[in-house]
Amino acid sequence: MSDDSIFDLSVRLAKRIAETRPCSRREAEQYIEGGWVTVDGVIVEEAGARVSPGQVIEIAADATLLEILPVTILFNKPAGSNGGDGVEGEPAVNLLNADSLTASARGQRFLKRHVNNLTLTNVLDTKASGLMIYTQDFRVTRKLVDDAAKVEQELIVEVAGDIAEGGLARLNHGLNFRGKPLPPIKVSWQNETKLRFALKGVLSGQIEFMCKQVGLSVVAMKRIRIGRIAMSSLPVGEWRYLLDHEKF
Repeated sequence: MSDDSIFDLSVRLAKRIAETRPCSRREAEQYIEGGWVTVDGVIVEEAGARVSPGQVIEIAADATLLEILPVTILFNKPAGSNGGDGVEGEPAVNLLNADSLTASARGQRFLKRHVNNLTLTNVLDTKASGLMIYTQDFRVTRKLVDDAAKVEQELIVEVAGDIAEGGLARLNHGLNFRGKPLPPIKVSWQNETKLRFALKGVLSGQIEFMCKQVGLSVVAMKRIRIGRIAMSSLPVGEWRYLLDHEKF
């Protein structure tokens, strides 16, 4: 039989399920989109996928038609990937996939749709590493984007050079950025070469500019917290889901 003949016998996966299981075509699509359907042992999430008569189609025993809820993703961005600041580099969102889901979260159900239509809530400089938040949840977007000026971020900044006299006080309050005075923030030495910044409404390039104004150059920068959510032990280049009990 020619390949064309085989294709002629194929049907949409949703149609096949609706014919073999007591459900509507739309319910069949929901099973597929929910990641509950395998074709020859491989999960298929595209309702429009075509299957041939000889392929084995199975629906998980615990399959449900419950609504697939939007997810929020916490990602430890490696330095050099584009964190939304418009600088060249591979977009950090491209690094979100099943393989980069951190080991401790592998028990959670990963769907391809979890990395679609994501909103980046807080830009992070390409040179920097650390916590990034991507979300499909409008409530998280409202909290972190619409109310960004009210949400504190914490960053650890490794610096080189000798800080100017009174420089630490100026970092806390007294500098301008893009022609506007910066509000008071919290800056302290973590050790001899690292500063801890805790600030709200941080803009791309702001911290590097601030350091330069007091005689310091930024060697490395890592964001470790947004609101009440800390990056903790999440490895670089890996991500996890925001859990139900976690709030920003």
